[in-house]
Amino acid sequence: MAGLSPHWTLAFGLLGNVVSFMVFLAPIPTFYKVYKKKSTEGFQSVPYVVGLFSAMLWIYYALLKSNAFLLITINSVGCVIQTIYIVIFLCYATKTAKLQTVKLLVGMNVIGFGMIIGLTQFVAKGAVSRVTIVGWICLVFSLCVFVAPLGVVRQVIRTKSVEYMPFLLSLFLTLSAVMWFFYGLLLKDINIAVPNVLGFTFGIIQMVLYMMYKDVKKVDTKSEKLPEFHQDQVIVLDEQKFPELAEQIIDVMKLSALACAEMKPMATPTRCGDEAPAVVVPPPALPVQPVAVA
Repeated sequence: MAGLSPHWTLAFGLLGNVVSFMVFLAPIPTFYKVYKKKSTEGFQSVPYVVGLFSAMLWIYYALLKSNAFLLITINSVGCVIQTIYIVIFLCYATKTAKLQTVKLLVGMNVIGFGMIIGLTQFVAKGAVSRVTIVGWICLVFSLCVFVAPLGVVRQVIRTKSVEYMPFLLSLFLTLSAVMWFFYGLLLKDINIAVPNVLGFTFGIIQMVLYMMYKDVKKVDTKSEKLPEFHQDQVIVLDEQKFPELAEQIIDVMKLSALACAEMKPMATPTRCGDEAPAVVVPPPALPVQPVAVA
C-alpha cells in the first residue's frame, strides 16, 4: 500500500483540482442573477475576497514547499475566477458595499498578504521555518474560506429561505473537502488535511439546511386579507328584501327633511336699516354608497 501512496496522492490531487474547479464555478448562477437584476441584493463579497486571499496564500505555500504542484494549478485558476466575481460584484453593488469591499481587498489582499511575504522572507530564518509559518496561516484562512459561506446560515434560519445559499456551492465544497483531506493525509501535511475536516462538516450543515427550507415559500403580503374597516364599507343587499329597505330609507329621509325645515338659521349681524338675507336650506341629498347585489 505504501508503494501506491504517490499514485493515490496524485489521484486525489487531480480529483481535488476537478472538484475545486467546480466549486469556483458554483456561484455562476448567483452572479448571473446579479447581472440580470443589476443589483447584488442580499449577497456579500466577503466569501470571494477571503477566497481570493486564501488562494494567494496556498500558491505561496506551495512555492515554498516545492512538492505541491497541484496546489499551484488549482489556486491559480481560483485567483482568476475569484477576481472576476469581485469585479462583477463591484459593478452592481451599492456605494456602501463597494466601499466595504475595496477596504477589505486593500487591507487583506494587499497589506496583509504583503506583510506575510515580507515577514517570512526577511524575518523567518530558513526554508523550513517559512513553510511552517505560512502553513499555519494557510490553515487558519482555509477555515475562514469554509466558514465565510456560513454567514448566510443565520439569514436562512431567520427567513426560512435558501435564496442566498446556493446548493451547488455547498455540495461541491463538501466534495472538495473530502478530496483535499485525503490528499493532505497522504502527503502527511496537517495544514492541508485539518481544515478540510471542518470544511466537510460545514458543507453537511449547509446542505441539511437547504433540504429543510428549500420548499418553504415566502409569505405574499399582497394576498393578505383586507382589514375589517375596508370590508364594512361594502353593503350586500338581498334582492327580495331590497323594496322594504328602500321604503325605510325613504321614510327616514322624509323625517330628516322635515326636521331640517323646522330649524331656523342663525341670523348674521346686520347694520341698522339693512334686512337680514333669507337663508335657503337645500333638501338633503340621498347618500350614495357602493352596493353589491347578491
